[in-house]
Amino acid sequence: MNYIDELNESQRQAVLYNDGPSLVIAGAGSGKTRVLTYKIAYLLEMGYKPWSILALTFTNKAAKEMKKRIGAQVGDSARYLWMGTFHSIFSRILRYEASSIGFSSNFTIYDTSDSRSLIKSIIKEMQLDDKSYKPAAVQSMISNAKNQLVSPYAYSASGSSQRSEMDDRMPKFKEIYQKYCDRCRQSDAMDFDDLLVYTYILFDKNPLILKKYSDQFRYILVDEYQDTNFAQHSIVLQLSREHQHVCVVGDDAQSIYSFRGANIENILKFTKLYDNVKLFKLEQNYRSTKTIVHAANSLIEKNSQQIRKEIYSEKSVGDPIEVVNAYSDVEEGEIVSRKILSFKRKEGYSYDDFAVLYRTNAQSRIFEEMFRKKSIPYKIYGGLSFYQRKEIKDIISYFRLTINPNDEEAFKRIINYPARGIGETTLGKIVQAASDNGVSLWKVLIEPLQYGVSINKGTAAKLQNFRDIMKNFMEAVTDKDASQMGEMIVRQSGIMNELYQSNDPEDMSRRENVEELINGMKDFCQGRMEEGDNNIYLTDYLSEISLLTDQDSDKDSDAPKVTLMTIHSAKGLEFKNVFVVGLEEELFPSAMSMDSYRQLEEERRLFYVAITRAEDHCILSFAKNRMRYGKMECSSPSRFLKDIDSRFLMIPQQDMLSRKVDENASSFRMNRASGNNDYTTPPWAQESKFENRDTYQPRKVNVPLPTTGRTLKRVSSLSSSKAGAPQASANLSGLAVGNMIEHERFGRGHVTNIEGVGDNCKATVEFENAGVKQLLLKFARFKIVE
Repeated sequence: MNYIDELNESQRQAVLYNDGPSLVIAGAGSGKTRVLTYKIAYLLEMGYKPWSILALTFTNKAAKEMKKRIGAQVGDSARYLWMGTFHSIFSRILRYEASSIGFSSNFTIYDTSDSRSLIKSIIKEMQLDDKSYKPAAVQSMISNAKNQLVSPYAYSASGSSQRSEMDDRMPKFKEIYQKYCDRCRQSDAMDFDDLLVYTYILFDKNPLILKKYSDQFRYILVDEYQDTNFAQHSIVLQLSREHQHVCVVGDDAQSIYSFRGANIENILKFTKLYDNVKLFKLEQNYRSTKTIVHAANSLIEKNSQQIRKEIYSEKSVGDPIEVVNAYSDVEEGEIVSRKILSFKRKEGYSYDDFAVLYRTNAQSRIFEEMFRKKSIPYKIYGGLSFYQRKEIKDIISYFRLTINPNDEEAFKRIINYPARGIGETTLGKIVQAASDNGVSLWKVLIEPLQYGVSINKGTAAKLQNFRDIMKNFMEAVTDKDASQMGEMIVRQSGIMNELYQSNDPEDMSRRENVEELINGMKDFCQGRMEEGDNNIYLTDYLSEISLLTDQDSDKDSDAPKVTLMTIHSAKGLEFKNVFVVGLEEELFPSAMSMDSYRQLEEERRLFYVAITRAEDHCILSFAKNRMRYGKMECSSPSRFLKDIDSRFLMIPQQDMLSRKVDENASSFRMNRASGNNDYTTPPWAQESKFENRDTYQPRKVNVPLPTTGRTLKRVSSLSSSKAGAPQASANLSGLAVGNMIEHERFGRGHVTNIEGVGDNCKATVEFENAGVKQLLLKFARFKIVE
């Protein structure tokens, strides 16, 4: 029993108590996995048979890791534990009991692809428009219904406002749902959600079978309980209601998956569902410095929906959390890059010790491009590099075919995207004709009959439509700059319309990525104009990004790399140094959360998760100006920054951004041991400079579609611009060597040289974070500040 001595007092109590139901609230970095592992080992030593213990996790990786640790303590018996994910354990039970619910023991399990394929077939058979009934959206709705244990019959009978809203968008959804369930049963198949639904039904309709498993599983443990949905929660309740030997572990402060069906109420109300529930709180954080822990505490205490706890650390005080105020999203990328290189050089960190966390996938583009410029190796965790994402590759294929009609791979990728009824058979005929005649696919498309392609009038019309779209792009390519062409192609190809058909998370992420691509093209054109290049065509842009996409193929996975990821992907991970970027209103918190207090609280929990990933340093950044929907817009700092006690923050002035964050930090003292929570304010702490947002009124944001053929004006420094955006002095002769300017993209800089006259007048500017740039003043966007 030596392993018990490795636990702190709270952990020990949670492990040793097994007389009734218990809830273990495990704060960030508090040793949750150790407690679960040792608790199971202790149960085995106390006489529980391994097959009488049911341990449910959310990932196979977590189950394997715990089994391995348990085996190290108790030996070979660990392999007989019923330990695994909800789906793997319940599929095992369902195979044993399949006949009781009308399935064979050899039923098929449909993966996401199988499920979507069946939904596509049903939509087609019902002769419904797959633009209105997008298979991905229908699949998501079916999954949501099943996670709530709502059958097709119950859905149809429901009079809920949610169902009414769905009926307005997809009046035939309930029929699709019913047909889908019928077809799965006819095929002796279950999808992933069915593994939960049918387990619940099995136990609900067969009391003897429920008793059999309830008697077998004398002790039930559940990891990450805050992430359970209604179905998972209900099954745990079914199995444990009689003996009440159940222990659930989790952290309500890290409940961030409501979009997947997770219900925070499951953990918040757990103590009311069982008799005499024992509550344990693991409050010692072994990961982070005192400053990081107390900053996170001061943030999360603003949430009303929570189980109160006081997380503490016995590590060093550490540096304050630095708040970086960047002038633009481009400068934000510059600052983060410089700080990574500085930390690495001065403190000896490896690239593996850094993570950049952002709210949306689309934010990775700027950091990817900046890291490449500065030769900082990086990896995208749990996702694809920006230019490898499907929607981006689709659009780039349009660009490539516009420039080079003979590009075979681009042609094949987009001839039927968005769907225009040109199937594989027709494409096969075009490919064969091109091969037989030694010409490109485009040449065959122009004159299919001349090259012997046998097609009917309907197919010929579809090919003509695609040909006309592409010819329109090809004719415009020398008349418009790269960003104008980008908007035109995204709009007129139908891609943007395709992505705006639904609001499921997958489509919303793709929209954000496409909008970010347009932002990047605008930024590319503006930068080239300021450098004195007036001819910036699609060819130039393709040449630029081809170098970026080529680097995406680097497979050197062993070399240390900075990690780029969304905050959702970062849960459960830890890094020495963490940058949380894009802390601006309507970005983080998301604009989609503004009308819901419940959703705002989840956004705050997401921020809490981000901060608590950090061990040594946490840097928070926001940009005053950010490119959105193809134009530079002013941004406000996130309200969440105001939620953090300013004693734990370093909020520098604009000219202090690069100051070392450890100055005078040693004077900051916290005495947890004595119970004294009146912390001494360190010299570097300041009152919060973020505006009071108590009267903030949420507003809905309608994202505009690019306008067909809209002219993208090259706004020079003499042009008027929106209030708050950088403007040049109307009298350029007023610009002199020695002036400080604020540039829309590069931030503050010092003018070191001016040369040329009139339209050719250029200024050399040494920017605080972006380095030395030479700007053609005719196009430069800046204002003189001193």
